[in-house]
Amino acid sequence: MEEASRASKFAYTFIVLFILWLVVTASLDSQELVAGAVISLIVAALTHDVFTKAGLANLHPKRIAYAIAYIPYFLWAMIMANLDVAYRVLHPARPIRPGIVKCRTVLTSDTGKLALANSITLTPGTITLDVDEEDYFIHWIWVQDDVLGAKDDSEHVEKASEAITRPFEKFLKVIFG
Repeated sequence: MEEASRASKFAYTFIVLFILWLVVTASLDSQELVAGAVISLIVAALTHDVFTKAGLANLHPKRIAYAIAYIPYFLWAMIMANLDVAYRVLHPARPIRPGIVKCRTVLTSDTGKLALANSITLTPGTITLDVDEEDYFIHWIWVQDDVLGAKDDSEHVEKASEAITRPFEKFLKVIFG
């Protein structure tokens, strides 16, 4: 993806900051709107070069639709993981099989990789320990049998990636390119 013009990056930064202002203030009062617009303009003028590379291209309808769909998907994954961890903590036998697994991502953008690492860490039962290019090292509270039974390292990585990173990647690849 080639880098966007300064005007496109400025406009995108302003839009995102102003929407954030609206969400944080939860007000449509004219004074709040003017203050938000002024502050967003100032911050956008100072930070647009580091805020985005793609500019307004980030507002493509497909990206927005996937970002909106990702929110309930991620929340559902978080709820299910919370229930799983609660079960493991409350069960008298404490059924845990912790381990550090290596996963490989198909994401190429730094922002996408960051979002994936955060999604993994925010989901109870998994913590991203390290990211090295396309490799993620993840502490997993319940390493599955098929991952443990992998014949070689590449099969181990593929099975762990299928269980941990792939569900998030199908959304993040479209959102972050």
